[in-house]
Amino acid sequence: MRRTVVTHSEEETLALGESLGRTAAAGTVFALFGGLGAGKTILAKGIARGLDVPDEITSPTFTLLEIYRGRTDLYHFDLYRIERDDEFDELGFEDYWYGGGVSVIEWADRAGGRLPQRIIKIESDYAGPEARSITIEYPGD
Repeated sequence: MRRTVVTHSEEETLALGESLGRTAAAGTVFALFGGLGAGKTILAKGIARGLDVPDEITSPTFTLLEIYRGRTDLYHFDLYRIERDDEFDELGFEDYWYGGGVSVIEWADRAGGRLPQRIIKIESDYAGPEARSITIEYPGD
């Protein structure tokens, strides 16, 4: 299944992420694509809220991975700083993607074809000053 939603504010983007988080189960991998400021971190915050994570979610740009406890553990990745495939190979992120938590991967295009086959692909693009066009593609599409 594939659907596109246009959100008109940060609050609507957050609510969309929250609805995704509410339905996520252990092993779910959300792969987020889009440019700077396209709403990836806001979606991640919403997913965390849907998983009942009590902590404030920030972009893990400098640490690459943050782990949060909630109804299900949340593994929040930011691959923005990954520049080479061999750099990625040394990190062992795949162990988390196949683990017992929910993974949210910002800048998923930098995973260099290493993403699991069964991901929920989310592409976020500008649709106006506050608006975002968000396309969600589920496994099997």
